[in-house]
Amino acid sequence: MQEFLQQLVGGLAIGGIFASLALALVLIYNAMGLVNFAQGEMAMLATFVAYALVSQGMSYWIAFPVTLVLAFAGGIGVQRLVIKPVERAPILTLVIITLGLATLVNGLAGFIWGYVPRSFPSPFSSESVDLVGVFVSYRDLGVIAVSGIVLLAVYLLLQRTTVGLTLRAAAHHPEASRLLGVHVSWMLALGWGLASAVGAVSGIMVAPILLLEPNMMQSIIIYAFAAAVLGGIESPPGAVVGGLIVGVTINLAGAYLPFVGGDLQLAVGLAIIIGVLILKPNGLFGRAAVRRV
Repeated sequence: MQEFLQQLVGGLAIGGIFASLALALVLIYNAMGLVNFAQGEMAMLATFVAYALVSQGMSYWIAFPVTLVLAFAGGIGVQRLVIKPVERAPILTLVIITLGLATLVNGLAGFIWGYVPRSFPSPFSSESVDLVGVFVSYRDLGVIAVSGIVLLAVYLLLQRTTVGLTLRAAAHHPEASRLLGVHVSWMLALGWGLASAVGAVSGIMVAPILLLEPNMMQSIIIYAFAAAVLGGIESPPGAVVGGLIVGVTINLAGAYLPFVGGDLQLAVGLAIIIGVLILKPNGLFGRAAVRRV
């Protein structure tokens, strides 16, 4: 039982990382009905920015919020410069653009920092603490705490503030929002900025575990997709719940299914995506589309 509880806590920690990136995907999807395939690479680039700041002597806890602010500004810049000129294009065009953006960002990071894996500092110790007979590392507890605080902050922003209400109105009812004087295009830009900042959290949290290199988020984005699909691609709370479920499932599968191991954990994420799309396409918290005839 002790081993199971330790694996459960570890799954919740990695699940918080998946939930952050899944929430970023959901925010963009809610804003534009678009799956942003560049979300993982944008998070990776933000993590390299954090690495550069820390390498220059900046404190981790100062570099962390600075990176989130820069990621927020970068997300707005991507929306204004890349997405806005083609926002009324067919969805396939937008998908191809995000794929191209992912390739561009990956190549840019490789050109600047190279493809040699680097160790990324973690503010949390790898030592363990005894919690009611369960030994849990401070790093896992720290990741759970940071991810939880960020996800709670996003929830409060979207649900309890005027800005959040305006963002949701612009995403779901753009025409009515324009009639009420809302600058929908800028609200969408703010949504991209928020998604970029939230995604950056996942990159910064996972880098000490995976090592920092331009391809590090390519597996994480699959798990984030699985989490978003499982929870419901239109549901922010679903992204969080889905991320935690995927994290725990993958951790337990790797620990207790010998044929899974580390190499086939990605297949578990893909299996979750396929299974949900077959059995419950709208996810756990998604709503079925109603069409009047």
